Amino acid sequence: MKRKPECGRQGLSRREILQGSLAAAVTAAGGMKDALAQPAPPPAQKSAATRAIDIHAHYFPQAYFDLFPAEGYGSEFRMTDQGFFFKTPDYANGPLPSKFIDLKERLADMDAQGISVQALSLTGPMTYWVRGKLALQLARTWNDAAVAARQAHPDRFVVLATLPMLDPDLAVDELNRVSKLPGVRGVYMGTFIGGHDLDDPLFEPIYTRIEALDLPIFLHPLSPTVGGKRMQPFSFTNLVSFPMDTTIAACHLIFGGVLDRHPRLQVTLPHAGGLLPNLIGRLDHGWNVIAAAKQCAHAPSAYLQRFTYDIITHSKPLLEYVISQVGVDRIMLGSDYCYEVGYTQPVQEVERLNLNSEQRKLILGGTAAKILKI
Repeated sequence: MKRKPECGRQGLSRREILQGSLAAAVTAAGGMKDALAQPAPPPAQKSAATRAIDIHAHYFPQAYFDLFPAEGYGSEFRMTDQGFFFKTPDYANGPLPSKFIDLKERLADMDAQGISVQALSLTGPMTYWVRGKLALQLARTWNDAAVAARQAHPDRFVVLATLPMLDPDLAVDELNRVSKLPGVRGVYMGTFIGGHDLDDPLFEPIYTRIEALDLPIFLHPLSPTVGGKRMQPFSFTNLVSFPMDTTIAACHLIFGGVLDRHPRLQVTLPHAGGLLPNLIGRLDHGWNVIAAAKQCAHAPSAYLQRFTYDIITHSKPLLEYVISQVGVDRIMLGSDYCYEVGYTQPVQEVERLNLNSEQRKLILGGTAAKILKI
């Protein structure tokens, strides 16, 4: 994404202000006074020294799509010379490249990017377009295929399991099963699930079991998203609605008391938290002055460090601002593999940041290794 040039003005530029904020946060967090002054090491040195872990990487195994010609649902999958297409009752996508499915192509991309490990995840439409037996079958099929990919390449993949979230009993059963399988390191779920926000009581038994199993949660927006028909032109659903949906989901987890009721839940937000870091002052003010907003135990800013965040901003100054707000140890590399709105060279995005080598290592893989237990 191209950024518009900043207009000249008197005093400090916006970039200088952001860098100053980042430096202050770094100093407060670790006493590294010269963090911003240290140059990034050459890419070859960084790749050799650090195991890069991509926590935002999507996988569509063929076995999952084999279930799509489900009678009565109007779902379908087809492969063409241009790529593959699929649709469900309320979602369609394509053409998409075969490397979403083909592990050999994926591994070649990972090598070219300098990515050591991907955390495999299922993105839209996940399993939420059906309920009951088929939803469970979709979840089990995807989970088993992702685990098989992990077993074939144990040093390259871990698994973020998908669940039939609209059927809590089935979801807990599948969670109990898949949590015992090799390589499963977390749970992947949508930001808005079948018309239910994430603070809906429907999901409480699932959160309780996830917390007991000490598994992290990774969120991702799904269609349909906030905004409706206004978002249809210009691919606004992807460009605008997805980060907004991330923000709304985080706010429901905060204001709806989910993080209070489940103090050990670890939740990762995509797209660097969407608008959450930018809105946090307004959210704090609302919590103080609006009675209906004061349902959580603490001001919203107190929960910023209950989340971890990926790097996907497509803006170096913006990512540095987010780091200044939440701390460098809460940011993880993510590419959105292999969608066009993601990063083709995510490691290089981290290397451009005004950080020292130890802080880059945290983002490239240190924090992810801790959360994913690898």
